[in-house]
Amino acid sequence: MTFFEMSDVSFHYDKGSRTVLRRFSLGLDKGESVGVLGQSGCGKSTLLRLISGLEEPVTGRIVIDGTTMVDARKFVNPELRGVGMVFQDYGLFPHLTVEQNIAFGLHRLSKKNRAARLGEMLELVKLQDYRRRYPHELSGGQQQRVAFARALAPEPALLLMDEPFSNLDANLRGEIRSELRQLLRAAEMTSILVTHDKEDADAICDRIVYMQANDEISQERNSS
Repeated sequence: MTFFEMSDVSFHYDKGSRTVLRRFSLGLDKGESVGVLGQSGCGKSTLLRLISGLEEPVTGRIVIDGTTMVDARKFVNPELRGVGMVFQDYGLFPHLTVEQNIAFGLHRLSKKNRAARLGEMLELVKLQDYRRRYPHELSGGQQQRVAFARALAPEPALLLMDEPFSNLDANLRGEIRSELRQLLRAAEMTSILVTHDKEDADAICDRIVYMQANDEISQERNSS
């Protein structure tokens, strides 16, 4: 059964402007990780903004885990979609410690459950000994792991990643890609990775979707 589905989604930023997406469709199974590749301007980041609710499509429908998030009659606000996001610049709060950053989205849980979930996330990303450090006291790879832990902590239905490795050097990039693949598998997380680097997608994703500025898409199954 399809867990996530975009059907015939179209979008443009201003009336009369070029259509960024035209009748775009995509489906993911539960626990599947899909990479979206393409050059700048083809609509990759816009795709994530539509899924998360930061933009509203002109036409089409988006469904997550059987619940319609947007169609011609309905629009669910971003904070109610159960979508986690990891950004290119990590987006960590510099004035908060590692544990405070990770716990930021857990305010709806009881103190006991919040502490338990925080402990699970710190163990998952192997940062138990860094819980009271601030972002500037961490390496780039450690900061990236905090960003993933913060996104995963509220147990989102879907994880979106926008060029999450672009600020890492080549050696660290390979290490973090391997770690992330394990994290996603361990969490049984359904995810979409937007990138321009095929090596990123090959290392992490089960399937790759190629987007082009002329609205054409193609797909391939990752055999690794």
